[in-house]
This record gives sequence, structure tokens and C-alpha cells, in this order.
Amino acid sequence: MAKQWWGTRKNVSPRLRLEVELMQTAFGETFGLEWDPPANLYWIGTIDINLRGLKHRDHTLKIIYPQTYPNRPPEAYILEPSIYSPKHQFEDGQLCLFNPKDGVAYGWNPASSTAVTVVSWAVEWIYSFYTWRATGRWPGTEEQLTTDRTGWLRRSR
Repeated sequence: MAKQWWGTRKNVSPRLRLEVELMQTAFGETFGLEWDPPANLYWIGTIDINLRGLKHRDHTLKIIYPQTYPNRPPEAYILEPSIYSPKHQFEDGQLCLFNPKDGVAYGWNPASSTAVTVVSWAVEWIYSFYTWRATGRWPGTEEQLTTDRTGWLRRSR
């Protein structure tokens, strides 16, 4: 088996120790770290979304570390309730939390981003989802593709 970024049960990596400390500081006992041998390490927890009129306030999140962490960010999923948006969500249910083209200043930064960052973005995503459902508009700046006068597709904001 390939060496895991988090080390071993007897020799846990400094990065995982930091991740655990930061998650516990930010969320207390809300999230638990689980390991599905041989290679899946993830956080799972249920948060309360405080929106009036929401049928299901509790939302269970799963934050999965990729094998190449921290070079790639953890993936975020909402397990309960069942939510799907054609905007900012991949077909497998993974939440699209940032645009990688925006670089480390506005997206995932392997040197300073953590699972806390991803959970915070996921909570923001949930509120954005319900805002979009209520208003038809996703909050914040979105990248749009438009055709310029020459017929080429261009990114705009």
C-alpha cells in the first residue's frame, strides 16, 4: 500500500494533527474523523441551517480527503437531506466550492487552507443554494461565458 499523507496510526503526520486541532477548535464535537481502510479519511458531521421555513434544518456533511492532499482540496458532499443543484454541484453530488482558475488567493491554498476552510465553504454553499431556490439567483460573483464580437467565447464576471 502506498504511503498515506496522514502517516500511520502510530505515527500521525503533523498536517493531520493540525487538521484535527483546527476542526475541533472551529466545530467542537460536531464533526468526527473517520477512516475507511485502506485509503479513505474523512470528516462527517451534522450542522443546523437556521433558515425560516426550511423543512430539513439538519444537514449532514462529508468532507473527504483526496490521496494527494493538501495539493488537492478535500471534497464536500451533503449526505442528508438529498440536495442537487445544476449550478455549482457535480453530477456525483460533490459541491463546487471555488473556481480553481482564481488561484490560491481566492480558492484552495495548500499552504494555508484546511478542512475547516472546506466546511466553511460548504456551509456558505448551502445558504447560497437556498437563496438561489428562493430568488432564482445564485449569490456572489459567478463566471459567465459570453460570445464577443468576433464570435469567441470569453469569460466574464
